[in-house]
Amino acid sequence: MEFKVVRPVILASASPRREEILSLLGFPFKVLPSNVSEDLDVENGDFEGFARKLAALKTQAVANEEPDSIVIGADTIVVHEGRLYSKPEDKEQARVFLKELSGKTHTVITGVGLYMDNKLRTFSVETKVTFRELDDMLINAYVESGDPMDKAGGYGIQTTGALLVEKIDGDYYNVMGLPISKLMEHMRGLTFMVLKDGASFIDY
Repeated sequence: MEFKVVRPVILASASPRREEILSLLGFPFKVLPSNVSEDLDVENGDFEGFARKLAALKTQAVANEEPDSIVIGADTIVVHEGRLYSKPEDKEQARVFLKELSGKTHTVITGVGLYMDNKLRTFSVETKVTFRELDDMLINAYVESGDPMDKAGGYGIQTTGALLVEKIDGDYYNVMGLPISKLMEHMRGLTFMVLKDGASFIDY
């Protein structure tokens, strides 16, 4: 199954994980990171709104430079017991994060922005992730690998961080950083993207 898009697509993210996931849809796109600051406050405990807002800011920043393209932006956050777990600032904070998440279930939320024809739309997806009980040896080994340092919550499910996970409830790709199935649904619904051999294909 292959898809085509109605005009050029830009991924407004420097994440190699999002680039890898988007490539599953089989159409060409280019990467243009937004460089938007993520230093925002969560308002009234609305973590979904926070993720969507960051995704919107990233998407719009690139859309301002490329208004004739389809722009996709995203932001992934980890939430546990009303607290936001961002990318750890150092190894010690990564250890603290993993100890606090050990044996518990947390929520991964990805906000996604879609821009086309001067219109910006957003949505978000949640996945529940349960960690197994983590001992200090496993936590230290994982932290020393360096893998936690660029990832929300201090782990990556697609790397050796998978060894920390007991189970997930929801979209695996959402935990990686881009809920590809829901993204495809929105793109097709808004005629951003169609099946390559479909009768409704509109070329650009």
